[in-house]
Amino acid sequence: MGDAIRLRQAGLRVTAARLAILQTVRNGDHLDVESIHRGVCDRVGQVSLQAVYDSLNALQRGGLLRRIEPAGSPTRYETRVGDNHHHLVCRECGKVTDVDCAVGHAPCLEPVFNAGFLVDEADVIYWGLCPDCHAGAAEEADTHTRVTPPESASLDEESRRTTP
Repeated sequence: MGDAIRLRQAGLRVTAARLAILQTVRNGDHLDVESIHRGVCDRVGQVSLQAVYDSLNALQRGGLLRRIEPAGSPTRYETRVGDNHHHLVCRECGKVTDVDCAVGHAPCLEPVFNAGFLVDEADVIYWGLCPDCHAGAAEEADTHTRVTPPESASLDEESRRTTP
């Protein structure tokens, strides 16, 4: 189904900016607003940042986009909506990756005490290091743990071997 049809079904006007936002978010990887704004301007010319914010909010309310708000990171958007999935966030570089629900159905997790709420969704964010940052951290740790003897120590050892 095309984006124009999906916009109409959500009760939203079809505009070049909204179509460009959907395409930019779909082609991106959990993009923040600044990245979406740049992508939209590349596609349709100048569009104000406020117009992008307004459209993102309308698209999210219309169920066409999902807003992700990892603590301490900029708000991000994705087009994967309507399923029960969660996210992995890299503490180092901020990369966000989708991860399917372990249970497979909403709410995925049940609180120990629901305080009378009817729980229908759990939004889980897993934190850690992505493969690139994990490899970089391992290399850095490896560099810091290597012990190289001071030059004087190797000279002492050399002199002991050559001294009768």
